[in-house]
Amino acid sequence: MKEMAIEYPEDFELAVQATPEELKAQIRLMAALKMFELGKLSSGKAAELAGLSRVEFFAMCGCYRVSVFNYPPEELEAELQSDLGAARKAAS
Repeated sequence: MKEMAIEYPEDFELAVQATPEELKAQIRLMAALKMFELGKLSSGKAAELAGLSRVEFFAMCGCYRVSVFNYPPEELEAELQSDLGAARKAAS
């Protein structure tokens, strides 16, 4: 995995009450969650960035209120309409 360095204020670790390693893990997790939420990363790649399994990443999505259903509204509506049509057809 590649590594990136970022600059932050001297007292930042104290402000967020984290060790350097905890801060690094938190920044990776926050970046992964936001990129996943924006549709920039798949759940697998986001989990990899966060250093977690997909199951652990989905659990973190729940903790931070990030939807694991990463569909644009129009795609979701089309999929639901398709499923509704199939259910109606099966019921008749």
